[in-house]
Amino acid sequence: MDLNTVTEIRDARHPAPWRPGDAWLGGGTYLFSEPQPHLRRLVDLSRTGWTPVHRHPDGALEIAATCTIATLSRYAKTLPDPAAPLFEQCCRAFLASFKIWNMATVGGNLCNALPAGPMTSLTAALDGECLLLAQDGTRRRRPVTGFVTGAGRKDLAEGELLRSVTLPARSLACRTAFRQASLYGLGRSGVLVIGALDPLDGSLAVTVTASTVRPVRLWFPLPPTAAALRAAIGSAVADDEWFDDIHGLPAWRRHMTFRYAEEIRRELGEAAR
Repeated sequence: MDLNTVTEIRDARHPAPWRPGDAWLGGGTYLFSEPQPHLRRLVDLSRTGWTPVHRHPDGALEIAATCTIATLSRYAKTLPDPAAPLFEQCCRAFLASFKIWNMATVGGNLCNALPAGPMTSLTAALDGECLLLAQDGTRRRRPVTGFVTGAGRKDLAEGELLRSVTLPARSLACRTAFRQASLYGLGRSGVLVIGALDPLDGSLAVTVTASTVRPVRLWFPLPPTAAALRAAIGSAVADDEWFDDIHGLPAWRRHMTFRYAEEIRRELGEAAR
């Protein structure tokens, strides 16, 4: 879709004062998908030259906001870590054509803050941390579970930029389990639950996305009982935090979340034993 109110595209490599009507341009798959009458200038990140995925000496994985879904998928195939299969599972959870897959970015998916955003699911489940850059150069870090605060809401100030997401080495060493549900084949996720079992201490993290308005990550020092897991989810998700749209009613999303969480508890609990 043409954005006929945009009068300028600025290269992000050349800083200039942020002004009303500005927006960051990554892959553009959301910006150009619907009218944006409030926009006047796009700040293009495509030439920043950020390394899409970088492995730190301590084993942590830093994913640039400009990394495309296709690039992340290809990179994940080379990962030797136990959590590597989860990357492809989440990349494939996109409701997207090959064109979108090759243009959509990890940062864009996170900043859209849609409940069904699979990059939110992936990075929240692996205890990811966002690096945010303000216009004055100030840096701050937020866990993904605190960055996405609701449906379409994120902890991002005016002009602030999501630079990257870092996944700790310990999370990459986890054995994972993945469950996803949609109301129709190849449809948008209505429920997505991920479990991550830590091989070092036997702890279990269960992350709920798509069915809730924000990512919910629950950590247990040991795999819990079925009753304890159900109680923890019920306590963590308020009644009005079960997402409600055309892709699924709250009651269905809640039911499937409990069902999948229990399946994951059994699968990874048996692995722990």
